[in-house]
Amino acid sequence: MNREEFILECSKIGIKVTDEQLLLLEKYYKLLIEWNNKINLTAITEENEVYLKHFYDSLTLYKTIDLNKSIKVCDVGSGAGFPGIVLKIFFKDLNIVLVDSLQKRVNYLNEVINSLGLKGIYAIHSRMEDYSKTHIEEFDVITARAVAKIGILSEIAVKALKVNGYLIFMKGNAREEIEAFSQKSDLLGLSLNETVEFLLPFENSNRTLVKYKKIFKTKDKYPRRMEIIKKEYMS
Repeated sequence: MNREEFILECSKIGIKVTDEQLLLLEKYYKLLIEWNNKINLTAITEENEVYLKHFYDSLTLYKTIDLNKSIKVCDVGSGAGFPGIVLKIFFKDLNIVLVDSLQKRVNYLNEVINSLGLKGIYAIHSRMEDYSKTHIEEFDVITARAVAKIGILSEIAVKALKVNGYLIFMKGNAREEIEAFSQKSDLLGLSLNETVEFLLPFENSNRTLVKYKKIFKTKDKYPRRMEIIKKEYMS
């Protein structure tokens, strides 16, 4: 996906790309490649592939929620900054917290934030299961892109989500995960609100946005043993 194709595909999902945003993405790409030589951030480094599989893919969250608002968003396991940093570039009113468990990645995220002059976005060194305990019902939207299984991540993140807020997973094929979680989601106060399935342009790979709404406060009667979390999430 070259820049002209990126602009066109963004327009198809209702996003108008400005020259300023393109300049920020160019700087972001250079920092990504520079830091990828120091720490493992992504196996995708070719520019056209980054624009498709990272930049555009991050923006597809807009298919399921209006981001033109001053809402608070948490990006769990942000890694190289996807989708959080891309969302901030395009939706300036968002207040975003990037949570990542590796300090080296947090250092990288902070350098990107500072180098791009982004405001209202912060990178935090923490595991989400710890962060959610001290930030109860703080976020309007919690999202994660290819981080962990829906059931596991829901359990460790849901306490940080406001009632009537949304937990949105960015996945490939997610039907099995949705089905496996269907009998447990109500115990966490979550209701499946929407699933959006589509193909990524050009390569036609499967993508699914899975959106849960928090309908009441999370009860503590459904804890997951920490050894299971360590096995499935922390590894």
